[in-house]
Amino acid sequence: MKSFLLYISIFVSSIGIAVAQPGDPAKREQKIQALYVAYITQELKLTEDEAQKFWPVHAQYDNEIKTVGANLNELDRQQASLNVKKKYQDRFNRIIGAERTNDFFRKDGEFRKKMIERLRKMRQQKQKLQQNDF
Repeated sequence: MKSFLLYISIFVSSIGIAVAQPGDPAKREQKIQALYVAYITQELKLTEDEAQKFWPVHAQYDNEIKTVGANLNELDRQQASLNVKKKYQDRFNRIIGAERTNDFFRKDGEFRKKMIERLRKMRQQKQKLQQNDF
């Protein structure tokens, strides 16, 4: 269990490193996904047994969320996303309970906001460096 927590801590602390690495987008996506798993696991304090049950259901959830149409108008897209979340709420409740399911949806959004903010800051820094080079 201690090695599991150490593994999670290493990934969480390296979030900036994964985002900052230029190169292969697939590798960056894998690193971000690993950081996400570590972050959610740590924030929800998932036990090994819970994690083994939670992550396969989450994979199904994630696949459905990703298929929510970008071609929809904003309100319809948000409604479709909410419908998927409601569909999986009971499944997550059975694994981790109602309170931590609520925490999951909150932490999921927080992680995404943090990643977007880091990417935005990195782009701004890159633009400043490019402007200084000229």
